[in-house]
Amino acid sequence: MKIKSVFSKSFAKYGKVLEGYDVSELVKKLDDSTPCPTDATVYKPGEPVLEKLAIMQEFADGAYGGMPIQIGYCNGYNTKLNCLEYHRGMELNIPTTDIILLVANVADIENGKLSTKKVEAFRVPAGVVVQVYGTTLHYAPCCDVKADGKVSEGFRVAIVLPKDTNTAKPEIKERDFEDKLLWARNKWLLAHPSSSEAGQGAYVGLTGKNIDLAK
Repeated sequence: MKIKSVFSKSFAKYGKVLEGYDVSELVKKLDDSTPCPTDATVYKPGEPVLEKLAIMQEFADGAYGGMPIQIGYCNGYNTKLNCLEYHRGMELNIPTTDIILLVANVADIENGKLSTKKVEAFRVPAGVVVQVYGTTLHYAPCCDVKADGKVSEGFRVAIVLPKDTNTAKPEIKERDFEDKLLWARNKWLLAHPSSSEAGQGAYVGLTGKNIDLAK
């Protein structure tokens, strides 16, 4: 799988890099105050230590046009695709080290399925603010993989989303196919059959190989 840059034209249909935000304090606080497992990932929708920083209001006003947001994190070690998700509203990713995002487009879902052959990989440099559009399928970040195949030891990534995203799933009446995908609040998920999420009852919507960047 070719790993492209988020600064390339190829990323334009998935999102863009946001300029002008000073995230140095956010990156430092993320490194100093949040855990980073060596054999798994940990996700927290909202982290008070991060949400007390001035960048919280800057993102709310600038990136989200005054809408309420949350700043959490996804940290740890991961090289696999496993699932793809999307939200109503865009997401910001700010890593403390280089990471790789595996993404696809919601429009590529056909008859409730998406082939992993549609997935593309993009490298995000440390400290860069990446906006992922609401029409972009994505999931947990992956460790960076260099040209020699060496995998980085782990990552810490600040995750900015509309407030209450990824919290408890609302109880809804299933009206259409999309309702089958609702996995948490403002989180629609397609799982690969080999993923732990599929074993927990998530909708199995990914076909083909479960991409593993370590291979």
